[in-house]
Amino acid sequence: MLAIRRMLRRQLAGVVALVLLVGTFVAVRLPEASADERRVMAQSYRFTPLSLTMPGGLPQQSIRQVNGAYRHIAAWISSVGAGIAVNDLDGDGLANDLCVTDPRIDRVVVSPAPTPGADRYQPFVLDLAPLPTNPHIAPMGCLPGDLNGDGRTDLLVYYWGRTPVAFLARADATALSRDAYVAVELLPDRVPAGGTYTGPQWNTNAATLADFDGDGNLDVYIGNYFPDSPVLDPGQHGGVAMNRSMSNALNGGDDHVLRFTGGSAGPEPDVSYAEVPDVFATDVSRGWTLAVAANDVDGDLLPELYIANDFGPDRLLHNRSEPGRIAFALVESSGLPGLTPKSKRVGHDSFKGMGVDFGDFDGDGMFDLYVGNITTSFGIQESNFAFVNTAADTDELRATLREGKAPWQDRSAELGLAWSGWSWDVKLADFTNRGRPDIVQTAGFVKGEVNRWAQLQELATANDELLADPRWWPRVEQGDDIAGGQHLVFHVAGDDGRYEDLSVELGLAERVPTRGVAVGDMDGDGRLDFAVARQWDAPVVYHNDSPTTGANLTLRLLHDQPQAAGPLAGAGSPVIGAQVRVTTPDGRVLIDRVDGGSGHSGRRSNEVSVGLGEVAGPVTVQLSWRDREGIPREQELRLTPGRHTLALGTQAREASR
Repeated sequence: MLAIRRMLRRQLAGVVALVLLVGTFVAVRLPEASADERRVMAQSYRFTPLSLTMPGGLPQQSIRQVNGAYRHIAAWISSVGAGIAVNDLDGDGLANDLCVTDPRIDRVVVSPAPTPGADRYQPFVLDLAPLPTNPHIAPMGCLPGDLNGDGRTDLLVYYWGRTPVAFLARADATALSRDAYVAVELLPDRVPAGGTYTGPQWNTNAATLADFDGDGNLDVYIGNYFPDSPVLDPGQHGGVAMNRSMSNALNGGDDHVLRFTGGSAGPEPDVSYAEVPDVFATDVSRGWTLAVAANDVDGDLLPELYIANDFGPDRLLHNRSEPGRIAFALVESSGLPGLTPKSKRVGHDSFKGMGVDFGDFDGDGMFDLYVGNITTSFGIQESNFAFVNTAADTDELRATLREGKAPWQDRSAELGLAWSGWSWDVKLADFTNRGRPDIVQTAGFVKGEVNRWAQLQELATANDELLADPRWWPRVEQGDDIAGGQHLVFHVAGDDGRYEDLSVELGLAERVPTRGVAVGDMDGDGRLDFAVARQWDAPVVYHNDSPTTGANLTLRLLHDQPQAAGPLAGAGSPVIGAQVRVTTPDGRVLIDRVDGGSGHSGRRSNEVSVGLGEVAGPVTVQLSWRDREGIPREQELRLTPGRHTLALGTQAREASR
């Protein structure tokens, strides 16, 4: 007995420490829904996976050919490139056409969504000819939009190994096919003529369309990852680099803004841009960019820009442009109360920004931000960001931004959104029309059989002076695995506002690395569907068959201009950046915008879809937009739930298309 007492006394400190540790864990542990509660939450949702028809007979690959200096990390270099966009390309009034970048074939494919009418045309590959190319160029994403303002939807494709290309819709096209588009250089003065591409070696991973200077025309943001270099040329050994830091790398490729200067329609359409010099400071321009979102948050109809960077701080830029002159100012969090870590503040983070989208978490009618980072337990445990707007109103927000401050606070932990795996694209959307956003989030990195997490963790603690040299990186080759078993995440908010991942309950948790998410109502039934690009696997469309949904308001907001002529008339020119503010009879305020391409490699349609909840009659809709002359307009309408096409000119009016 005496021996036992002595042993207890010796272990007392450890026992007390253990009790305190367990007690603290219990006290601070955030609540989680039980399995039964998640099943109840999932009952309102149902998605049916559908295969996407792709062209046959194309050469297949399972890993990329890379620069010799990257050969031992070829799987790492091959971890991006799967992208998907949904839009109305053929003018039938539905967002039922998909543009896919698939690394298995290194081609850009246009294919009809697998919905009724999927036999409208055969899937086809976009053709770069007669523009120069070479074997070391690979497409990374496809961005639909009316680039030349003729009412037809064009496709902007960005690459590793060259500058982007605009595929412009021909006025005389009779159906969607590769011959319906003509390839046009975005920067013809930078690309020498000839069959072999020898121009700038941009390595782009993010792009968006927005009217940055408010002149009524679409400009282009391009976010590059690697510095200009022969990343995919196996005949080269060197001339490439890696990030100079895991937390503050500023040696990536330059970001660019291209201002619209003119466009023409017809059988041989054209568009021209001028690159805006010195639009970003070096410490903004040289991040390792993976995602971007543009949206007006302060009510002046000039879109702000959030740039999500790998290996270091993201950037939020306040738009201070005027017609013909594009200018941004960096804004950051400052003076946050309490012990908020630096990496949880806007503009100060050291995380790995992989995806970003705007939405409204708390229903206050102000835009919040959701940013996906790497959040893997026992791997790299960072945090996603749920930046909630803390300004009292738009006037206060605008004044705060003018002072260089960003009034957003991260509430990801209390919202249940902090951790989701090796995250990529994120999309906020209301899939059951209840008036509250859900979040689809892709995840996973490199799928294989040999676990390489230990080597990655060792790399993450290495001296920054070593990181930029690829020779110091551990092997990540075909067959190696880093977060390869992670699955798509589907966040749904409970009655208390806290989100739960229902991907398992909804049958969405297939353990395949995913990249881009494209959201749109593909069959016009008032329920949003979504498509997912999967890295080194086939893309998939999830048709929304949810049994319990509220009322929906779907708006196609088009510039008021003469309808495009020709057999393939076109969908009309979406008013990118138009703001929608809906007030329901019970006083709820719901906001959205016409998005020009936010995210990593997934692009939602240009329609606005607002879930109204239990609403039967008309709702009040406040529209704000810039017309074709760049003049700000605003109008209030009473609209019934359902689909509406509105032509926005000096006023808003119902249109037949």
